[in-house]
Amino acid sequence: MFKHEKKLLSEVRVDRPNPNYAAMLQEQLGGPQGELKAALQYMSQSFRIKDLAIKDLFLDIASEELSHMEMVATTINMLNGHDLNAQNATIGNIEAHVLTGLSPMLTNASGQLWTAGYVNCTGDLPADILSNIAAEQRAKVVYEYLHRQINDKGVRDTIDFLLNREEAHNTMFREAFNKIQDTGSLKDWGVTKDSKLYFDLSTPGKHFDEVNNAQPPSFNEPNPGKH
Repeated sequence: MFKHEKKLLSEVRVDRPNPNYAAMLQEQLGGPQGELKAALQYMSQSFRIKDLAIKDLFLDIASEELSHMEMVATTINMLNGHDLNAQNATIGNIEAHVLTGLSPMLTNASGQLWTAGYVNCTGDLPADILSNIAAEQRAKVVYEYLHRQINDKGVRDTIDFLLNREEAHNTMFREAFNKIQDTGSLKDWGVTKDSKLYFDLSTPGKHFDEVNNAQPPSFNEPNPGKH
């Protein structure tokens, strides 16, 4: 069961309308690293999780991502202002002026519609958690790019908050991953000789060592007790 609390997770404000930046921020509303993708990915993955604590973690973070989506959409709405003006619209922002009446759409910054193809779900808990760690890391990168390109203090405060929450989620998923060793696809990890080989396929060779003063990966011997 879900319910909507009218108060935003964190206050949202903008210093002034900025329709071009509104189009850019659409990336985190309906893009492949955006808040809707994260919410539905974690929720979809949760359905078959048997560990109740981890299941709750996935659903708690998914619910928070929906609140992030609400914050992003509210910010976009404020940045779009009140006046329809397609003559000055940029790529990705046309439909807001000719179709939605400035309402935020589920699109990325180029106007491409959101798709369920963004959602990764394997049914294997280790693989899904690793996918989520990567998703949080990518979302952080996009927010960092967006932060660099706006001087609006209100918008920057919102992005700062969202950035820090992405880092919190990343940490939570990493802690969950550390608790599930020897389960799912982590069972018997790297026990054959093929999992211990490094193929040096760069030609000419040796540059890895010379340039980086490093060695190819070294593998521990497989645990003789595992089979």
